[in-house]
Order: sequence, then structure tokens, then C-alpha cells
Amino acid sequence: QVQLIESGGGLVQAGGSLKLSCTWSGNNFVRYSMAWFRQTPGQEREFVAHLKYNGGETFYSESVRGRFTISRNVPESTAYLQMNSLKPEDTAVYYCAADYLSTQIHTSPNDYDYWGQGTQVTVSS
Repeated sequence: QVQLIESGGGLVQAGGSLKLSCTWSGNNFVRYSMAWFRQTPGQEREFVAHLKYNGGETFYSESVRGRFTISRNVPESTAYLQMNSLKPEDTAVYYCAADYLSTQIHTSPNDYDYWGQGTQVTVSS
């Protein structure tokens, strides 16, 4: 049984930084490409960042490219999202997601196999 648990959200001023963690429990963490999405009330879940399971290639949405970094620590079975230069428009619930043996960059939430429960990020102006 796979379970993803996000942590690290909170309240930060504009220009500040946060690092989100996504802890994996279960098997085969190395076989999953990982991604982060975010969602605000009344809006669809929005793609943020993706990391391929094989080779570690990364991809970002245009709105966060150059400010956010996705990574993972395989021995610790944890994925991360380092967020710098935060803006009020980054305020959302952030979710991590896992995609089994995927070599494609999926930006639709429908393509992911497992999800965490989400962590709130609030950026004040």
C-alpha cells in the first residue's frame, strides 16, 4: 500500500522560501516519476513540477521556472519542492503525485497513480 505524506507548508512573506517534503511509504519509490501540483479554491489542479524516475530530468511550469526546484532523496524515499522568491499568487494547497514507470512528462493530474493529502502554502504580500 503506497502512501504519500506532504509536509513543510506554512505562511511566508513574499520573496521568502519554503521547502515542501513528500514522504513515501511503500515499495518501489525508485520506479515512480514524481510531480507537484497545486490547487486554489474553485480552480482545477495545476501542474507545477515533474521529475523523471530514470535519469532525474526535471520540467517546470512557466509560472515557477527558475524559482522552484524539484528533487528527491531515494534512500530517504522523499521528494522535495524547494520554493524561492515566493509570490502571493503561489498561494495554494500543494500536492505531490507519483506516476509509475513513466518516461513522459504528464501535466494532467489524471495521469498519476498516487496522491498525497496536500499541504497549504500561503504567501502574504
